[in-house]
Amino acid sequence: MNQDQLKQMVGEAARDEVLKLAPGQVLGIGTGSTANCFIDALAPHKDHFSGTVSSSNFTTERLLKHGFKVLNPNDVAGLPAYVDGADEIDPAGHMIKGGGGALTREKIIASMANQFICICDSSKQVPVLGHFALPVEIIPLAQGVVTRELEKFGGRVSLRLAKAAQEPFVTDNGAWILDVAGLKISDPKSMESQINQIAGVITVGLFAKEKANILLVSNVAGVERVIF
Repeated sequence: MNQDQLKQMVGEAARDEVLKLAPGQVLGIGTGSTANCFIDALAPHKDHFSGTVSSSNFTTERLLKHGFKVLNPNDVAGLPAYVDGADEIDPAGHMIKGGGGALTREKIIASMANQFICICDSSKQVPVLGHFALPVEIIPLAQGVVTRELEKFGGRVSLRLAKAAQEPFVTDNGAWILDVAGLKISDPKSMESQINQIAGVITVGLFAKEKANILLVSNVAGVERVIF
């Protein structure tokens, strides 16, 4: 079973999970290839929800193509659930997210939800966060300042570049991303708080405060449901 099949399988499991929610509510939906599998699986049941809130322009486009109603987060008071993937997740449900560049909007939508349903394959489960480079979304003016502060954590800091050209990757918010490699994050909550206090940081891709409540994780044996 390849990774695409594992993603499709967990996307279908997430569909079944959210269909347990009372109908007529608004669902938060994340960004990335696993979230795309979830969107595709949920599309035939879109009328179960009165609308969706999306964490990226890319996700919004996919939802609209499937006929979902996409609402402005400012017009929504709260969400029963937010469904999204993770680049890494530890045994406590803390995550690194932002490999796709949508970390700030993902964190905003996650903060609106009663529960975070993380969906991923078992390759994303780690004993300690940090093997995947930690994304930090910044105001471009602050690149130098933030880089020097992040280096104090002991990692290697690099500016994320766009794939098509040797220019900075630009987020949906018009910001840049610094990736910090080589970390061993033993206290995700503390590091999240410390990095968010650096002037010029918009947000860090550590989801410790807004951690997963439910993990649906796929492997060759099927999908496991973990509660944190």
